[in-house]
Amino acid sequence: MTPFLFNHMKLRLLSVVRNLSLPALLLVLGTATPATAASKSLELARQLNEAFVEVADTVSKSVVVIEVTFKPSAEGAEGERNPMLDRLPDWFRREFLPDAETPDESPNNAPRSQRRSRRQAPIIPGSGSGVVLREDGYILTNAHVVKDSITIKVKLKDGREFDAEVRGIDELSEVAVIKLKGEDIKGLPVVKLANSDKVRVGEFAIAIGAPFALDYSVTIGHVSAKGRANVVPGYLGGANMDQDFIQTDANINPGNSGGPLVNLEGEVMGINTLIRGIGTGIGFAIPSNLARKVADQLIKGGTFERAWLGIAISDLRDLPDWDSLAPGHDQGVVIMGIPKDTPAARSDLKPSDLVIAVNGKSVKNVPELRNEVRSHPLGTKLQIEVIRGGKELTIEVATGLMPESALAGRSNLPRTQSPPPEIVPLGLKVEAITPSLAKQYGLKQKEGVVITAVTEDSPAADLGLAAGMVITDLNHKPVKSVDDFRTQMGKSNLKKGVLLNYVDAEGNSKFQVLKEE
Repeated sequence: MTPFLFNHMKLRLLSVVRNLSLPALLLVLGTATPATAASKSLELARQLNEAFVEVADTVSKSVVVIEVTFKPSAEGAEGERNPMLDRLPDWFRREFLPDAETPDESPNNAPRSQRRSRRQAPIIPGSGSGVVLREDGYILTNAHVVKDSITIKVKLKDGREFDAEVRGIDELSEVAVIKLKGEDIKGLPVVKLANSDKVRVGEFAIAIGAPFALDYSVTIGHVSAKGRANVVPGYLGGANMDQDFIQTDANINPGNSGGPLVNLEGEVMGINTLIRGIGTGIGFAIPSNLARKVADQLIKGGTFERAWLGIAISDLRDLPDWDSLAPGHDQGVVIMGIPKDTPAARSDLKPSDLVIAVNGKSVKNVPELRNEVRSHPLGTKLQIEVIRGGKELTIEVATGLMPESALAGRSNLPRTQSPPPEIVPLGLKVEAITPSLAKQYGLKQKEGVVITAVTEDSPAADLGLAAGMVITDLNHKPVKSVDDFRTQMGKSNLKKGVLLNYVDAEGNSKFQVLKEE
């Protein structure tokens, strides 16, 4: 192209551009106008808004409002003082709502259940939410909503009301199922449960329920976290609970308990259960997969059977000097004790074993071990991989049924994690097990050496080591005689510590790490 022709075309293009309006120019250049961009943004916002509306409308049909009355009790006095509070667990009220205020008690401001309670004193009212699980009238809710109830009334969005009865309660998962009573149980809108394993942190979460007796309230937030395992502290009964909560900032209040946490597909991801303080934006829901599993068993037989090993456990890194217990490992679960007459007591597991896998699946902490064991049917023979004395072992243990005492929170296992080993001087006198000593101490243990004296006022005595306990292993080596004990003790570095396995007077296997001061 000649310079003359190029310059001519350039002048013609400039002339055309000068005569174009700004919108036309932006169109020519391929750029959307601000008005166009704004309209597209608004359209996206309208579509999202419509999605929330549709989900709320659809799912609300499957949500129920539950009104309950309870027998009066010492703990129930708080329910009478503050009927606006949901039937929260007693430990939760004490821990997180110690200063809850009493609402206006005038008849016009009081909740329906409170007004009814004045006519039926001294019963205590409570309320919660639930979802329709089956067309034949089974409702999924929280255990604390209906536990110890006298009467249960259920209201549907379409205005129908039913009396109901408890089908089954499982306190360790906080799941309960109730069954509607009556002739008009038909056409119930069943909720759709999501696969909670596929829930993603950050996705939208919609909570629906009846907070403070405000039926069918809808709040929107996000999934804040998954797998929350230490929501209920051990000293408040959380040691045996199925803690695998979904955390959300969708606003949840008393009365939301038992109601759904829903995704944008209208599927229930979880059952709202706990809050950490009112208005904090920290709430917790039971994952739908767990709720479904428990509910199916409750409907079938009224109870939920749990597999267990019967061991007291602690996360490895919760222990002092954890890096010396299993060198080269920084995750896993330490067996702190094995009570007698448990499945673990009938196996080769020992206190101080570090559990790292179950049936080839890695377990890094207490919740993972607990959930993996409970995921298998009762009586399953599990292959437990442990680290003991630097060696990796596989030990077979057949699971047993968790006893009623543990389900009711009366287990002989510690309600909190066992205290970590203390640094103590040795100061132990041991002797061979003889018939006379066996009779004196009531020993059933045949192998090992028996402690016959502990230095008075020593840390060992404070720790609970006492005469009559039988030492079975020292640094993972069997102790069958006093000579074995002395030989292993002589090889040990007392400054670094000696790992001692022993059996107490009740027959429970335990361990301690003893160190010289």
